[in-house]
Amino acid sequence: MKYFILSGEQSGDLHGSNLAKAIFAIDKEAIIYGWGGELMKNAGVNITKPITELAFMGFVEVLINLKKILKNFKEFKETIIELKPDKIILIDFPGFNLRVAKWLRKNNFKIYYYILPQVWAWNRSRAKKIKKYIDVPISILPFEKKFYKKFSTDVHYVGHPLLDHIDTFKCSSLNNIHSNKPIIALLPGSRIQEIKLLLPIMMKAVKPYEKEFQIYVAGLSFIDKNIYYNSGVTTDQLLINDTYNLLQSSYVAIVTSGTATLEAALFDVPLVVCYKANWISYLIARIMARISFISLVNLIYGEEIVKELIQEKCSAENIRRELDKILFDLTYRQQMLDHFDELKKILGDSGASKKAAEIIVNN
Repeated sequence: MKYFILSGEQSGDLHGSNLAKAIFAIDKEAIIYGWGGELMKNAGVNITKPITELAFMGFVEVLINLKKILKNFKEFKETIIELKPDKIILIDFPGFNLRVAKWLRKNNFKIYYYILPQVWAWNRSRAKKIKKYIDVPISILPFEKKFYKKFSTDVHYVGHPLLDHIDTFKCSSLNNIHSNKPIIALLPGSRIQEIKLLLPIMMKAVKPYEKEFQIYVAGLSFIDKNIYYNSGVTTDQLLINDTYNLLQSSYVAIVTSGTATLEAALFDVPLVVCYKANWISYLIARIMARISFISLVNLIYGEEIVKELIQEKCSAENIRRELDKILFDLTYRQQMLDHFDELKKILGDSGASKKAAEIIVNN
């Protein structure tokens, strides 16, 4: 069987790599192509386009890069026509993937959507597109099955793949991050726009803690190191492609909203969530949003168990105020850790990648 996995972001590359490994384990004759990153490539996927050319953050940034996005769409069509895969798996990345899905449906390809768009958060019209274009929707969040029922759509719930990935990491890793001081981890995101906007604020926030704590920044190899250095990071503070080792060793984390918030919680690292965007993009998102929180931790739990500092509230002073509570108020810190234990119970059992692969191979 020939498969094609379309992943547009760093988190999708992670989930796509685990899914690919699980497919290979079930379908011994599988050939997998895809758009992705190093993780998918290392898992045996034949990468036809790297994710570094795909991800754009915010409404304004999408408009600015519209020409490039349309070019990507044209290239995708040409690739699919040439390869003729039996099954196509879309991972998250809804702005691009739902447009792709419409074209795929017209051309009679079998379409799976793994890690569904967060339509319950905003743009609920996308739920109708899922029903119309997707053959097999696969969910990783416990409340989505009930949500999609409102749109007469049956989805397969498999659990969250991060549970598997983190469990595997904990079993196999050797911690090579050593410090004689407690570690404060900074996770500024995987998009250049995010890093440029948020990392200087994070660095300013942690400056007063440098004597008592070790500061480390989770960097990525496909980001120019000068972007980190220009934000005030020193060479000995930057750790490249070692986020899980860093989280495993950290006492507290400052995290850009996204998958990393859930990763920190699953590593039992108390955190503060930060997010800032172009003001026009932010205002549009605020008008469209139907949710009270932006971090996966709070969304899944249903309450604000970690502090979210968004837009004008995302300042060095406010980050520092929250860090003080996490670092020095032991009752506050323990309460957050207790919430993380409850969060893990909500997420349920592990095995998401295997379950998703079984659905894809057998349906």
